[in-house]
Amino acid sequence: MGMLTTHVLDTASGRPARNVRVELRHLPECAVGSVPLLVVSATTNDDGRVVPALLEGPLLRIGRYTLTFHMAEYFRKQGVELPDPPFLDEIVIPFGIAQADAHYHVPLLVSPWSFSTYRGS
Repeated sequence: MGMLTTHVLDTASGRPARNVRVELRHLPECAVGSVPLLVVSATTNDDGRVVPALLEGPLLRIGRYTLTFHMAEYFRKQGVELPDPPFLDEIVIPFGIAQADAHYHVPLLVSPWSFSTYRGS
């Protein structure tokens, strides 16, 4: 059964990032001027994960998506002083799902000054 999962690691503190707001959007195909559709909004748990999966089973469909991580909001709640505007505010990761029966894991490793991601398992 296919699924889409994510989690966030705060590399500045060396801990999972809890209470990060995450939004998943679906990008409609070939619609000029179309707006990405919000699929789900969630918050990471104490382990930095969104539980349950963002999409699972028949809800996981082939297509283009984005994950938006509200990181300036998170870092400010942690007491980190950020410039205005912050270097990283909302981190948007575009990605594609090509197999509806596969597991897509999109982790985010982040600090106030950098981030990286990859397709995990």
